[in-house]
Amino acid sequence: MKIGEVAARTGVSVDALRFYEEKKLIKPQRAANGYRHYPEQTLQLVGYIKLAQQLGFSLAEIGENLPLLWNSEGVSIDLLARLFAEKIAVLDERIGQMQALRDALAERATQVCPLLGEGLASD
Repeated sequence: MKIGEVAARTGVSVDALRFYEEKKLIKPQRAANGYRHYPEQTLQLVGYIKLAQQLGFSLAEIGENLPLLWNSEGVSIDLLARLFAEKIAVLDERIGQMQALRDALAERATQVCPLLGEGLASD
């Protein structure tokens, strides 16, 4: 199928598909006239890329793991579960850092001079 059909069926713009191709996430075949021709499995692959992005994976992460996840034997469920667990750990760490920052700001907001700290304010 041509790039326009892939775009219409996946809801991804033609520009995004070209970008995915540039990043080697998808690979079309070229017809004699130079047109891109995508195999049917590209629809599933683009769906996976979209979902992975929605779940917080960068295109670089997707590209690194795509050959391991998406092979002739199908999707590796074990690897996918491990990647999700790793992403959850990263998010948990970020949430902890953000909570600590929030707590520090909340504590400062109650002080005489929030920027300098208690007792350091000048009159």
